[in-house]
Amino acid sequence: MAPKSDSAEAIVLSFVNEQNRPLNAQNVADALQKFNLKKAAIQKALDSLADGGRISFKEYGKQKIYLARQDHFQIPNTEELNQMKDQNAQLQKQLHDQKKAIAEVESEIKSLQSNLTLEQIFEREVNLRLEVQEMEEKLTKLRGGVTLVKPEERNAVEDMLSDTISQWRKRKRMFKDLWDALTENSPKDPKEFKEELGIEYDEDVGVSLQSYNDLIQHGKKRPRGK
Repeated sequence: MAPKSDSAEAIVLSFVNEQNRPLNAQNVADALQKFNLKKAAIQKALDSLADGGRISFKEYGKQKIYLARQDHFQIPNTEELNQMKDQNAQLQKQLHDQKKAIAEVESEIKSLQSNLTLEQIFEREVNLRLEVQEMEEKLTKLRGGVTLVKPEERNAVEDMLSDTISQWRKRKRMFKDLWDALTENSPKDPKEFKEELGIEYDEDVGVSLQSYNDLIQHGKKRPRGK
């Protein structure tokens, strides 16, 4: 049984917002086949959502391109992003220092094993393992951000940063799709057209998506605080 119209609109709206990139009816129909929605129902839902102002759309000849409403997304400003970057850098330094200390202890264990008697080795190994365990516990706390911010605050910042970078990446892709569509058959040189419209790329203003994306990747390498 096919979903009801209101249910179809909810499914389509959720998908369009999640993708946050230019989509036509066929794109949406292909992606939502598992919901047993026909293309006609998809088209009707898209038009209804657009008419109701819940999504945006542009017409290119006979084709309609649908987009998520950008005012539904909250984007941190540059100052907030820089604060997140500084916090992450401090955590990474703490993590590096603790790993270095653990490596030194493990190196000492190996050195002692080649110089002490068997009984001394066992005794020393027990003591060093206790030291290593204590340092690992400290490292775990540092990875959880306990020394800097509360776990829930750190998690909220990381989630906001992750969402922000995700929206940034999707918007870059959305712009590229629209730009390619606009310039594909245009007689104007794309570079001249870009300057004429006053469009600036990330590199034009000295920012890099990759540098902020690295912050997310570093954060995923350590356990989240509870």
